[in-house]
Amino acid sequence: MTQNESTARQAPPLAVALRHVAYEDLGLLEPWLVWRGWQVRYVDAGLDALHGWDALAPELLIVLGGPLGAEDDVDFPFLTEEVGILRARIAAGRPTLGICLGAQLMARTLGARVRPMGTKELGYFPLELTPAAAGTPIARIGAQPVLHWHGDFFDLPDGVQNLARTPLCPHQAFMAGEHAMAWQFHLEVDPSRLERWLIGNIDEIRACGLRPDALRIQARANEAGLRRAVAAVMEAWFTRLKQVRIF
Repeated sequence: MTQNESTARQAPPLAVALRHVAYEDLGLLEPWLVWRGWQVRYVDAGLDALHGWDALAPELLIVLGGPLGAEDDVDFPFLTEEVGILRARIAAGRPTLGICLGAQLMARTLGARVRPMGTKELGYFPLELTPAAAGTPIARIGAQPVLHWHGDFFDLPDGVQNLARTPLCPHQAFMAGEHAMAWQFHLEVDPSRLERWLIGNIDEIRACGLRPDALRIQARANEAGLRRAVAAVMEAWFTRLKQVRIF
């Protein structure tokens, strides 16, 4: 074995998070990945160049949320590049997770529409898991309330099944094969760091008739359950990826 080969084998797997606003980061996912030996790197949309970036290089790509619309290309042309990155990864079978805006961009990549709901879904509520969720990582969420924070939703791409819904939003999760998973909700948000979200979105919170304290109370009540749920979902997903030899 050459020195270069030895170094390559010892290099930790790389998870890249494509971030749109600073406070919508990996949250609970980051310590979970780091504890398991992953290297974590952020790429900031609109600041870091996406053109020419090797979309297939990271072992895992996580496209995070943000206040943009998934089809706001005119005002934010980098969204077109994000769709190209997602298209390349999904076609190549590379593990990819989309959260909120990231999930909507995944749906768009797969040919589905992203549309306004006509209302906002904001707060901690449980999901209604569909029968198709049985046996998928999404099933590990169970009855645990998760954070919802969106006003748009995606139609289902052709050939995928809806895995979760809520009374306000009919499509909350899907998987495209084993390697691509989309969450409309926020399982990743660290309740102990929710204050950044409250500061950044106070106008939206008030427009929904809510007070920051209501969300703080919900976050504290669900913190332990969310930590267990995010670990359970990711463990189930990674186990399956290893079984089908994607990792």
